Amino acid sequence: MPRTKPSTSPAAQAGSSAAPSAATPKKVLIVDDDLEIGDSIRYALEGQGLQVAVARDGNQGIALAEREQPNLVILDMMMPKRSGFLVLERLRRIWEEPVPVIMITANEGARHRAYAELLGVSEYIHKPFAMDRLLTTVKRLLGG
Repeated sequence: MPRTKPSTSPAAQAGSSAAPSAATPKKVLIVDDDLEIGDSIRYALEGQGLQVAVARDGNQGIALAEREQPNLVILDMMMPKRSGFLVLERLRRIWEEPVPVIMITANEGARHRAYAELLGVSEYIHKPFAMDRLLTTVKRLLGG
């Protein structure tokens, strides 16, 4: 499970003492402003027995990532308030251990893909995509 850099706040210390159970489902964070896409992905992942949190913009995505400590992030590139690139840059700074990130986008630009890869995305998927492809990628990245 990803860990944020140590915090000295009492809330952070209290939350770090609980050890996750071996039977605890893996957590996936979806960050996408498109309600239909986000909900479709959520339903598909929940159907696979995963815990899912959904953020509708980049700022909410960062807040949920810090709170939920997901095992995987599915991140849209183009969003209001904070782009997927800015979210990914922030997550790479706050997590000690890299978490797999799947970036989904309708953008076909090679420069965007190159920058995403430079930031360490695990997979780059163009919209529209087959849900089976996404589920296969999620399973592979979660080690299942």
